[in-house]
Amino acid sequence: VDLNSSDQQLIIEGNITDDLGPYEVRLTKSLNISDTQDFPFIDNALVIVRDLEGEVDTLVHVGEGKYLTSSLQGLQGHTYSLEVNYDGKTYTAISKMPEKVYIDSLRFERVEGIGFTSGVRYLIVPVYSDPINFGNAYRYIQTINGERDNSYIVMNDNIANGEVNNRPAQSFDVEIKNGDIVEFEMICISTDIYDYFFTLSQIAGNGPGGGTTPSNPPSNLIGENCLGYFSAHTVQKIVQTIEE
Repeated sequence: VDLNSSDQQLIIEGNITDDLGPYEVRLTKSLNISDTQDFPFIDNALVIVRDLEGEVDTLVHVGEGKYLTSSLQGLQGHTYSLEVNYDGKTYTAISKMPEKVYIDSLRFERVEGIGFTSGVRYLIVPVYSDPINFGNAYRYIQTINGERDNSYIVMNDNIANGEVNNRPAQSFDVEIKNGDIVEFEMICISTDIYDYFFTLSQIAGNGPGGGTTPSNPPSNLIGENCLGYFSAHTVQKIVQTIEE
């Protein structure tokens, strides 16, 4: 296949959470599909994050394209702006941190079928009550025995709005077995960040049928030749061992 080359684009990955900081914005550059080196780091940008209720934090570069906040505290319901100045250009984004939806517990669904190494695996079902107001969205990150599942797992309340969740975190990249130690993280995200990660899940080919035609996911960043996202979100983790 004859693949065309393309100009490098700035990649911005920024996260503000309700955990204690510092928070990180990471800047790199894109590569052509035929390139074999690591993504180039950006180490000479000016990065500013603002809480729109008043606080301004100029981030400190700590190496490998990482810029950290020094004073900002992420708060539920607050709106944050990102400004990146690099190579004579300015890139911006705005993200509002949703109110946290709390996990009550984890439930494990036992699944049997051909194709599993052990013949049996488990799916994680986070049990929580979705708020009655429509428009909640979630991202799940699961780590099994210390190894992170790199699948993009997201959920919204288009189905079962205002109800107790009974849908599992579907991943076809890991097999969870009896006796495994599971660290499950639920992130409450805005709808535009849901769109970003849902599109990534389709591009990445999660699922037995493969993915869609590659394309850039929709971003909340504004600026020329820029990829990535800026997300203000809540986080919570539960660690549990699967025991039959």
